[in-house]
Amino acid sequence: MGQIDRLIITMCSIALLATQIVTPVSAATFDGEWRVQVNATSATCGDGTTVAIDINNGQVASSDAVVAASGHVGDAGNISVTLASGVQRAVGSGHLAGASGSGTWRGMMCSGTWTAQRN
Repeated sequence: MGQIDRLIITMCSIALLATQIVTPVSAATFDGEWRVQVNATSATCGDGTTVAIDINNGQVASSDAVVAASGHVGDAGNISVTLASGVQRAVGSGHLAGASGSGTWRGMMCSGTWTAQRN
């Protein structure tokens, strides 16, 4: 085997290893039931609350009869969500990684942060 053949085999091996190491995360990685703790930045907006959501193939839905949830999780874990209860509505965004996540939200008069844990 010549030097060029060894170089080609080495380059192919490195490319194969790099492909395995840099495998992208799929939105389905975040599928499951999540518990989301929502907190307001102002006490006048009320105490924090917990909302249950489901993620299925990157689509966010509510598992709570009182709060409707919709949204999307991207392959990299970026999430955008809308929560609605009656006439109240809030939009949030953030990031999921593994079995947890965090971000911010904003409503008509209030805003705050959220953290999430997969059940």
